Amino acid sequence: MQTRIVFAKETDVPDILKFIMELAVFEKLEHEASVTAEKLTATLFGKKKFAEVIFLEEDKIKVGFALFFHNYSTFRGQPGIYLEDLYVGSKFRGKGYGKQLLSYLANIALERNCGRLEWSVLDWNTPALEFYRKLGATSLSEWTTQRVTGDALKALAGVSNF
Repeated sequence: MQTRIVFAKETDVPDILKFIMELAVFEKLEHEASVTAEKLTATLFGKKKFAEVIFLEEDKIKVGFALFFHNYSTFRGQPGIYLEDLYVGSKFRGKGYGKQLLSYLANIALERNCGRLEWSVLDWNTPALEFYRKLGATSLSEWTTQRVTGDALKALAGVSNF
């Protein structure tokens, strides 16, 4: 069994969409998923690329993915990498593939002179939390994530028909 990690190409959009939808179901958030192939093509491979995707392949079959983008730390004066999604298909878990993807991202962070690699995890996802602890990740319990979406985002922007 051979594994390798590759960067996604535009022709991989259907696979990216498939993994995102599987992750949405796993996280019980499929009702929030409004992503389409067209949106992914425009935002991942359009004129301005907002994120990057890597796949882990087992014998040339895509079995997991990570979607990430750069953020910035003003306190460090350095870019960072924010891991938006990490997902390995249920049939392929327990083989170390999640760790391989995270290790690959850590190498990208170092190559790009990033000061940190960070991500969020749902508080009920005990297996993921335990996995991340084993890798040396720490919870930032003093920080809470804030989010503005939909009508609240429009209201904050001061627009009604955006």
